[in-house]
Amino acid sequence: MEVEATQTDEIRQRKSVSFDEKEETAQTEKPKDKTKIRRSSKYAALQRFAKLFFGCLAAVSSGMMYAVYLSTYHERKFWFSSRRDLEREITFQGDGAVYYSFYKDMLRAPSFERGVFDLAYNNKTVSLKTINAVQQMSLYPELIASALYQMSSSQGAVDPVYFYIGILFGLQGIYASALFVTSWIMSGSWLAGMLTVAWFIINRTDTTRMEQSLPLRENWALPYFACQVAALTAYLKTNVTFSVERFCYLLMSASTYTFIMMWEYSHYLLFIQALTLCLLDGFSLVQREKVHEIHKMYIFSAAVGYLLQFENTALLTSPLLSLVVGSMIARSLQITVKKGTFRAKVMKIMYFYLAFTIAVSIHFLLRTVVPHNENRQLLRFLQVKFGLNMTKNFTVNWLLCQESFQPPSQEYILRLTQSSLLPFYILVLLICLFSVSQGIYRRLSGIPASTKVTLEEGRIGERPEVVYHVVQGLLLGSLAMLFEGMKYLWTPYVCMLAAFGVCSPELWITLFKWIRLKAIHPVLLALVLSTAVPTVIGFSLWREFLPKIITELSELEEHYESDTIELMNWIKSHAPLAAVFAGSPQLMGTIRLCTGWMVTSLPVYNDEDLMKRNENIYQIYGMRSAEDIYKILASYKATYVVIEDSICNDVAGMKGCRVKDLLDVANEHVVTEDGDVYSYSKYGRFCQEIKMNYSPYVNYFTKIFWNKSYSVYKINTLISFQY
Repeated sequence: MEVEATQTDEIRQRKSVSFDEKEETAQTEKPKDKTKIRRSSKYAALQRFAKLFFGCLAAVSSGMMYAVYLSTYHERKFWFSSRRDLEREITFQGDGAVYYSFYKDMLRAPSFERGVFDLAYNNKTVSLKTINAVQQMSLYPELIASALYQMSSSQGAVDPVYFYIGILFGLQGIYASALFVTSWIMSGSWLAGMLTVAWFIINRTDTTRMEQSLPLRENWALPYFACQVAALTAYLKTNVTFSVERFCYLLMSASTYTFIMMWEYSHYLLFIQALTLCLLDGFSLVQREKVHEIHKMYIFSAAVGYLLQFENTALLTSPLLSLVVGSMIARSLQITVKKGTFRAKVMKIMYFYLAFTIAVSIHFLLRTVVPHNENRQLLRFLQVKFGLNMTKNFTVNWLLCQESFQPPSQEYILRLTQSSLLPFYILVLLICLFSVSQGIYRRLSGIPASTKVTLEEGRIGERPEVVYHVVQGLLLGSLAMLFEGMKYLWTPYVCMLAAFGVCSPELWITLFKWIRLKAIHPVLLALVLSTAVPTVIGFSLWREFLPKIITELSELEEHYESDTIELMNWIKSHAPLAAVFAGSPQLMGTIRLCTGWMVTSLPVYNDEDLMKRNENIYQIYGMRSAEDIYKILASYKATYVVIEDSICNDVAGMKGCRVKDLLDVANEHVVTEDGDVYSYSKYGRFCQEIKMNYSPYVNYFTKIFWNKSYSVYKINTLISFQY
């Protein structure tokens, strides 16, 4: 018994010793595990920081590369650095010339405040008319550019024209960087951003209007809208931290306000964005709180813009404000019911009905109460465009004939296809649309939206930022199929969405889930394809288009308008300072910029009085008598009239859309019988008859200058009748 007792005591001692050893080893292993966790977390944080740093570096580099490319192309096209000031200014055509002329006026002003006052009460540009040029032509870019030029050390070191166009090229670089960041946020891959910028540059003629005229309002405004879209994309994501969310909201608010200030038509594009968010909110595809915050941002930006744009009533009567207020009211009236029930589905339909009914009611109420003069011509234009009305109005028909308001050409679709952009966009769009429809079905069935969708699930259509871009891309694409000018808004979207799709593993997994791929693991194959496919696309684009871009930049184009330069030099040396010139609005913009002389009209189409002036001055190309034209020109105190042979003898333009054809229709000087058009005016075409130098034309007008393109006639103050 004693032996057994001693054996049990030994066993107990051994167990206690082994237990103590285990405790000691556990205590020694715990710090090691914590150290490993800390090391792994530090490594993960360092990895995220490196990814963010190099991604931002790639985005900035892409933007700088695009800005340098545009600057080099502009220099090669116009020989800009080797031109004189007059020859450089002639490159700003049409309304772009008017914008730059006011920038020059700001630099010549004795002070910034005085320059703003002179533009706000401008009576030295258009004869017999005082205009608020800052509000009417959205001259805030010129105000900012002139202020930066005067405050910086650029005076005397940098030519004002180079400072002006340099800002524009820099903004275009920001535009490309914002598209890079947007596709990177959606896909999580730098390759998407690089592919976006590559497609954006290759399709330059369809993504930007920089080649047509640098100072256009879109070229100033769209980079800010791209920044707003990038911030909104990150803001809509469900797995972002609070600090990132707040930063994105602040960036989105600042860029939205700046976008409104830069472009008079910005609220229409924001209306499309707000409509997209309302649709997403109605189907519970996005967090309701975030949409409410975005609506408050719209209201705040529009209110501040209204105050700083000299109480611009166009913002108060805009469809954006009506839709946002109507949606907020409808949301406050919505009753909470159990999801998935029949009552919930009925309430969902009622929400849409209430939101749009209240929005339309508010819109018509504001347009009735608030005095406004804008958008009447636009409404008339849309009625004629869609066949709801017929008109002989010259301005409406002239706008309808412009290339921007025509349906897109087959060459546009062909260019997108040749660069492989359109096929991949259609593939990505179809996959996303089908996945979005599945997500909408789940929401209507009462299945709540998951806060985090894993990669293996492959439900890309339930990500709020993806749904937003898909729906907004569809709306912009529908408009682009009606108006070619809308392609400059839609094509960058196409570049971004196509690049995001082919670089997103989640999109490939979504596709593999549908086809039930079992031979290879879907996640592994998706990761491989999301890297391999964009690499192959990038290599093919580099091989096909890089030689074309290099050739484009190496070729020197001849762009020298000798007749226009001769006309401007004659005006500056022979015309008196009190002279007032009449002619086509596009030429008047050039005369205003290059000479500073007063004109009778401007290429501005948001003011009814200026549009009426344009139509009256265009009568010099119609079949009107010399006395009629003299009375029209004298009513605007014009002293010289400029006849352009390119308009008077136009035979290359599309028949029915030439200026003289539109004038004949407006003046009812043509009649159509059995498909044949006959003219029945008893007067010949004024621009042709005046060149004959016979009475009564010589009684009213005296030719004092002419070349191959232009003829300048002095309007006689004392009429001497010759027979």
